Amino acid sequence: MGKVEFHHGIPDKIGYACRLLRKAYRSGASVVVTADDATLKTLDKQLWVFDEQDFVPHVLSVGGKTVPERQWATPIWLTTDPASAPGERQILINLGWEIPQSLDRYARLFEVVSTQPDDRQQGRRRWKQYESMGWQIQPHEVKE
Repeated sequence: MGKVEFHHGIPDKIGYACRLLRKAYRSGASVVVTADDATLKTLDKQLWVFDEQDFVPHVLSVGGKTVPERQWATPIWLTTDPASAPGERQILINLGWEIPQSLDRYARLFEVVSTQPDDRQQGRRRWKQYESMGWQIQPHEVKE
């Protein structure tokens, strides 16, 4: 049985993801973030500019793009296909609307759900799916 942490009530999903990734990077964790191409491209851009004092090393791998092997050790991997991330990765963060593939590969799963009505609705749907799969759900209401 898996465990999923739902971080919900987030007004700025991309900004929250940037802060979450900075925290994970500082702790030495290796992370995969999954979502659709557009969301990942926006996150990629924000990770470069969201904090002038910090850099969060990451790789963007979307649209079947091949990533050079020298970049495989990069701790943050942004991809539409979590199974494609090389090496051992401890954390999977889902910014998308679907339940990601290859969940059993990760020690921790975070679902990030914004305050937008459509995103909240999809988050509720995923919550029910995880419950039906027997996953333990830990909610975290975010007050920003």
